[in-house]
Amino acid sequence: MTADSIQSIREGLLRKEFSAVEVAREALVFAERENPKTNAFLLFSAERAVANAERVDARIAAGEEPGLLAGVPVAVKDVILTKGLRTTCGSRILEHYVPPYDATVVERIEAAGGLIIGKTNCDEFAMGSSNENSAFGPVRNPAAPDRVPGGSSGGSAAAVAQKTAVISLGSDTGGSIRQPASFCGVVGVTPTYGRVSRYGLVAFASSLDHIGPFARSVRDAATLLEAMAGRDPLDSTSADAPVPNYAAHLDGHVRGMKIGVPISYMRHALGETYELIDKAIRRLKGLGCELREISLPATDYAVAAYYIICTAEASSNLARFDGARYGLRSAASATLSDMYHNTRGEGFGPEVKRRIMLGTYVLSHGYYDAYYKKAQKVRALITRDFTNAFQSVDAIVAPVSPFPVFRIGEKVDDPMAMYLSDIYTITGSLAGIPCMSVPCGTTNEGLPVGLQILCNHFHEQQMFRLADAFERR
Repeated sequence: MTADSIQSIREGLLRKEFSAVEVAREALVFAERENPKTNAFLLFSAERAVANAERVDARIAAGEEPGLLAGVPVAVKDVILTKGLRTTCGSRILEHYVPPYDATVVERIEAAGGLIIGKTNCDEFAMGSSNENSAFGPVRNPAAPDRVPGGSSGGSAAAVAQKTAVISLGSDTGGSIRQPASFCGVVGVTPTYGRVSRYGLVAFASSLDHIGPFARSVRDAATLLEAMAGRDPLDSTSADAPVPNYAAHLDGHVRGMKIGVPISYMRHALGETYELIDKAIRRLKGLGCELREISLPATDYAVAAYYIICTAEASSNLARFDGARYGLRSAASATLSDMYHNTRGEGFGPEVKRRIMLGTYVLSHGYYDAYYKKAQKVRALITRDFTNAFQSVDAIVAPVSPFPVFRIGEKVDDPMAMYLSDIYTITGSLAGIPCMSVPCGTTNEGLPVGLQILCNHFHEQQMFRLADAFERR
């Protein structure tokens, strides 16, 4: 039953073919049985899922509207707070932390009838491109178990690809939804910054963090986004913008849409990735889209700017994890200073320590103007590039990653090679525009590759329409 779509589950419930409780129990049994193959889930939430399923069944029995996500099994990345359920952020420092409240997105999903069956594995504090940085072991790609699922939301992408959840939530700072979606062969969406509340998302880089959906179809991703998007008074950065009925406009008609192709992006794409993306672009042309070459000149500086900005914000955000208030407190400490030092030394993994050190350096006296301030100027240039491009095109298409999914351990000892895997995704994150990955084929080895679609701020509806038409091809 977990292989079904949102629509088929909802229709089955309304026709009384099965109950939401039956869906929840079957989904939990299947997910727990299959999880050892991928390590996608860190925690299952059987009592919570069944209790919410009972409420969905009660609504249906009373003739009430059960919600957009009625009876649908949902997995949630373990950087999103869930009241009464451990939220570890993939880190030893929060291994036993149980939040006292739910994130806004969690509340909205359950209000829409969604059944949260568990929390998914992720890179520690969402820092990584391969899901190898989790303190609880790497996630394995369902399509190729010797390879990574992508990061940092690899567990959420793998759960959907493995069919242990129908839909899931991830977080994206520089590509952490789109890249694992591409590597696992599912749909992943990074909404406009501010479209979805970040209240209850453990912060990595506050000006870059997004929460977004994974699904096996564009329609399901659009429905999940509709259920959780909208203004939240608890998040001052959430936008007071109307949320459309995205799925209602997926009609398959995109003839006449102007599609921008940044030729500079394609020069980094390798081998079969280039061939599959080129083939996907030609398919869009076959659907009646008008292709236009565009220039995004500031892209060459994006990786440097991104890793300065995100590490600076991470250094600030992670200062709160010191053993004094919550999470791990080192027992081997004679003084307050020792407690801070030992707690952070024992609790954080190598990648988190690396980024805290980089961020502290670029924010230090004498280096702020030389690095952080200059990176913010580059960010403004990248945003301007997209603003200029969207004056002549409706959407931009590009690769998600320069190469197909790589093997576990292949890049873990080369941080620069790992960081460069985000070269196509970080520009959209820096500009705060909506972007998504939609499957566009597999390599000769059967490795999935995704096509990235980027649109102007709050134009998710247009982005979904193009992705849906491509998916139908």
